Amino acid sequence: MKRILAVIAIFLSASAAAYAQDASQIARVQAGQSCPGCNLFQAELGYRDLPGIDVSGSRLRQANLALSTMNRANFDNTNLSLANLFGARFTSASFRNADLTGATLVGAYFGSANLSGAQLSGANISGAEMTTATGLTQSQLNGACGDASTLLPAGLHVRPCR
Repeated sequence: MKRILAVIAIFLSASAAAYAQDASQIARVQAGQSCPGCNLFQAELGYRDLPGIDVSGSRLRQANLALSTMNRANFDNTNLSLANLFGARFTSASFRNADLTGATLVGAYFGSANLSGAQLSGANISGAEMTTATGLTQSQLNGACGDASTLLPAGLHVRPCR
């Protein structure tokens, strides 16, 4: 029995290490360097100006990007689930096939951003400016919620948040 528990403990610690954030990769991004495919779990990137940064394919789950400016950034295929994007600016950024499940996009600006295939299930887009965003579909918005100040491309709507 002790041997089985030891094996389970080793397996669980190895699994946890595989998902832990990488402080050196987070520091690179905080310094403005691109880091595609990096593990940026719970990274603190709020209040930063990171134009053109490439974090495509990265893990930014539960990261804080509040009030940051990331114009022309590449978030393609990035896991941004449960991330805080409150009030951030993403002019011409690309979020193709990004996972924004449960993310907070309240008051964020997505002018000319590409949201093709982005997963918005459970996301709060209240007050977000998405009028000129491209690739946004009604089926994506059906899983999200917003409010009267949410600005969407013509013909699209979002249910109110409760």
